[in-house]
Amino acid sequence: MSANAATFSPASQVVARQTDFFTDRHVLVAGELDDLYPVELAKVAASVHVFNTHYGQHIALSRSSKITSHFGAELSADDVQGVDMILLYWPKAKAEAEYLLAMLLARCGKDTEICIVGENRSGVRSAEKMFAAYGPINKYDSARRCSFFWGRCQNEVPAFQMDDWFRSYPLSVGEQTLTIRSLPGVFSHGEFDQGSLLLIENLPALSGRVLDFGCGAGVIGAVLKTRYPEITLDLADVSALAIASARETFRENHLEGHFVATDVYSSLPEQYDFLISNPPFHAGLKTFYAATEQFIKQAPDHLNEGGELVIVANNFLQYPPLLEQCLGGYDIRAKNNRFSIYHAKK
Repeated sequence: MSANAATFSPASQVVARQTDFFTDRHVLVAGELDDLYPVELAKVAASVHVFNTHYGQHIALSRSSKITSHFGAELSADDVQGVDMILLYWPKAKAEAEYLLAMLLARCGKDTEICIVGENRSGVRSAEKMFAAYGPINKYDSARRCSFFWGRCQNEVPAFQMDDWFRSYPLSVGEQTLTIRSLPGVFSHGEFDQGSLLLIENLPALSGRVLDFGCGAGVIGAVLKTRYPEITLDLADVSALAIASARETFRENHLEGHFVATDVYSSLPEQYDFLISNPPFHAGLKTFYAATEQFIKQAPDHLNEGGELVIVANNFLQYPPLLEQCLGGYDIRAKNNRFSIYHAKK
């Protein structure tokens, strides 16, 4: 392990104990990766490709010439030519783990080896049961509250069709019912979040250019576009699975929007009349406020004069001081025992 090992996650530190599995191999890394360990892995592997559904992680890894990073909701067969080893960082959502296994093994094919690593609290122990349909898998290491497995795909893998993995549910908005479509791992997968419901019940009248930040499956955006068809709507998220879900939701409901994969405002140069969000505060297993704090701090740079910010947040989150500091004040449009709707003007 290199001198900067402390910068790696516990899962990556466990992988670093097992470099013999990857020496001179053509490795595909995927899953809940939250560090730059694939760059380190390239020192021993013959080649390293990374499949990223997280845009920020993709951009960070793309800066290295030692690896190839692919961003999207699924890999193409061309992206995995020559891959003979998968390294899967186990995601928190079990349905996302099933999705990744089905997609990666379908693309890489029979006889591909796989190493699976994850924090025990992520549910990584279920890897043995979940992988059983593909072939044998064994636990090889346990350290730093993580587990490391090695297995081999010995069975034929069914063809993978992303369309088969969308879950649909109805959402009634006034007299109209929308169909929401979402992939595994996307916020509110298969159900409508109560915070989002409070938000859409307490929005100001919208006009001009509107951003749905952290759009997830496009629930809020679909309501906005249905209520205010004349608005120009951008839907943004850091997750490729979310962007694919939002696109599908809009296609299903014959709505128009512009979909942007972005790390906060990095791919959003436009000014907006309204910034609307049910912002994320979890990244994998961790509580993570940085993205929302950046969203609020930089809001004045992305709002037209007189533009408005409206967000829903759990009551325990300390966003009011930040809204006061960055936008000069705020009001609470609605509040219940769990959520508050904060509203601020530039």
